[in-house]
Amino acid sequence: MSFWLNRRRFMQAISAAIAAGALSSARPTSAQSSGELRVTVGGGDVGKATIEAFVKPFEAETGIKVTPITEDANAGAIELMVKSSNVTLDVGAVGQGSVLTLEGKGLLEKIDYSIYKKEDLDGMYGFAKQPSGIAWPVYSYNMVYNTESFPASKPRPMTWADFWDVEKFPGIRTLVSGAYGSEGPWEEALLADGVPADQLYPMDIDRIFTSLDKIKPHIRKWWGTGSEIQQMLHDKAVDVAQSYDGRALLLIDQGAPIEINRNQAKLTWDYFVIPKGGPNVQNAQKYIEFTTRADRQAAFCQIFPQGPTNRNAFKLIPDKVARKLTTHPDYMTSSVLINGQWYNDIGPDGLTNTERLIQRWNEWVLQ
Repeated sequence: MSFWLNRRRFMQAISAAIAAGALSSARPTSAQSSGELRVTVGGGDVGKATIEAFVKPFEAETGIKVTPITEDANAGAIELMVKSSNVTLDVGAVGQGSVLTLEGKGLLEKIDYSIYKKEDLDGMYGFAKQPSGIAWPVYSYNMVYNTESFPASKPRPMTWADFWDVEKFPGIRTLVSGAYGSEGPWEEALLADGVPADQLYPMDIDRIFTSLDKIKPHIRKWWGTGSEIQQMLHDKAVDVAQSYDGRALLLIDQGAPIEINRNQAKLTWDYFVIPKGGPNVQNAQKYIEFTTRADRQAAFCQIFPQGPTNRNAFKLIPDKVARKLTTHPDYMTSSVLINGQWYNDIGPDGLTNTERLIQRWNEWVLQ
C-alpha cells in the first residue's frame, strides 16, 4: 500500500504552507472551539473508506461534527502549531518516527486508555498502543512475483535469500529506493544475508550495503512511489519485485498474473495522534477510541484492504477478505515489524540512523 507514504511525501512539500495557516484558514477558530473535530482521513480510496467506516458512524453515535481533511500535516507542521498555540488539527496521522520525535518534545497529548473497552484493548497488537498514539492502519512491503515467470508448478522465491539468488531464480528484479532513509530495502538485505528476523535491530548498516552490493547488478530499477511499482508489475516489466501489498492487491483484483508472497513481509503503519493543547482534546480522544473498535475496523477493511490493529476485527471479516489483510494471524508469525525507534536513534555523529542511511545511499547508488 502506498497511499499513506505518498501522502506523507506530498505533505513534506507543503507542510510550510500548512504550518503558516492553511489549515486554520479553512474555518474560524471560534467554530473549532465548539467541539467540531478536524481529522485527517487520507486521500483517494483510503479517505473514502475512512469517512464511511469511521467519520459518518462516529458523527451518528456522538453528534459531534467531523470535518475530514484529505491531507496530513507532518511533524514539523504539528510542532509549529503547538509552539505557536494555534492548533487547528484535532487528530492527525503521522509515521512511527514522527510520533517518537513529537512525543519526545512534549508536543502530543497522551492517549486516554481509560475510555477504551477491555475487549478492544486486549484485542489490539502491542505495537499499536503507544503512550501518545494509536496505530492505524497496517500495510506491508512484500515480495511479489509474476505467475507466468514463476508458475505454481515450478520453484518460487519464498525468502529474501531466494530473491538474492539470481542463479536459482533468474528474472528481472526491482526493490524500493533507499532515498528516503526510513524506507528502503534495509531489512530485506539483512534477511537475505542470513540475519534472523528477531535479530535485525540494531541494524548493521555496513552489512546492509555489502548485501546490496550483491543484488545491485540485477536490479532494473529502484522504485520510489507506489504508482511506479504498480506500473512495472502491470506492464510485466519485472519478474519478481518488492511491492506494497495494497498495490499488488489492486492488480490482482484486476486480473494481473501476480501473486503476493506473505513470508518475511515487512510491516509498517502510521499513528493517530492528538496535537498538544488543541481546543477539542476530549472529543479527539473519543474519535480515536472509536477507530479502534473491532466492528469499525472490520467495516474499513471490507472497503479498503489494509490490516486491522484490533485482532477481534477478523471475527467479523469474511475469510476471503481477511486473507488479503497483512495482519491476518497466519501472516503475522512470519512478518517483520519495522522498528521506528531505531530509525530515530541518534549516533555519536549527531545523525539519526535515517539520516545516516540517506547519506550512505546517495553515495552508494551512484557507484
